[in-house]
Amino acid sequence: MKIFGLIGFPVKHSYSAIMHNAAFQALGIDARYELFEIQPQKLEVELKNKLKQGVSGLNVTIPYKEKVIQFLDHIDEEADLIGAVNTVKIDAGGESTGFNTDGRGFITHLKEAVGFDPKGKAAAVLGAGGAAKALTAILAKSKAKTISIFDIDSQKTKELIERLKIICPQCLLKEAKDANDLLSGEPDLLINATPIGMSKSDHLVFDPTLLQKKMVVYDLVYNPAQTPLLIEAKARGCAGVFNGLGMLLYQGVLAFRIWLEADPPIDVMEEALREVLTKT
Repeated sequence: MKIFGLIGFPVKHSYSAIMHNAAFQALGIDARYELFEIQPQKLEVELKNKLKQGVSGLNVTIPYKEKVIQFLDHIDEEADLIGAVNTVKIDAGGESTGFNTDGRGFITHLKEAVGFDPKGKAAAVLGAGGAAKALTAILAKSKAKTISIFDIDSQKTKELIERLKIICPQCLLKEAKDANDLLSGEPDLLINATPIGMSKSDHLVFDPTLLQKKMVVYDLVYNPAQTPLLIEAKARGCAGVFNGLGMLLYQGVLAFRIWLEADPPIDVMEEALREVLTKT
């Protein structure tokens, strides 16, 4: 049996195992997907143990998408450009290669399901971590007109902007001075690329009056399905209100193809996610 899994801290909220195990079962593949919660100080040791144990592939989530790179044997060109990894393939010899499917998964859902094309549009992104790196890179490649970014760690924002200048020199990039400043230019697309909203104690970090009806609001958090940001955006009549479940699905489809070099049953994976949502 092949073993795949998700490493992160925390991981108990994740639905990745549900959709991947449903796909394995539908295709008759002898494989299992597990959740591996790893404490920060144990990342290197635990990751190396997983590789020695013969794990065939991994997904990577908060807070390891950037940190994991140093422990891998190879990084594909796209992941290297982004500076973050969310998918790891381990070959028969135990060599690991890092990929990033976050950005392509996000843009697929944004264009095909949401119906939003970022070309020529203004985007605002809360966060400058691993997920934000992938999303801003794909937005820049998709010719977004402007991308504004805010992270509580100003240095991370500055470093991300410098990386984006290489990817898309013609894109107008801005470091917002705070969360509200992200919305000062009335962006067409607002993205929360932080864990804010995962905990019941989390509160809205924006002044709700700044949420405009023309905005598409996209929160990468999908558990819970309705975060404070999405609840407020819906109440304010924003043009589109979406959680991260669609991105989870499409980045998972791409990861499946990398691991098994086969097309997964997307409808089965989506149905598995919808089913778990009805139970939460």
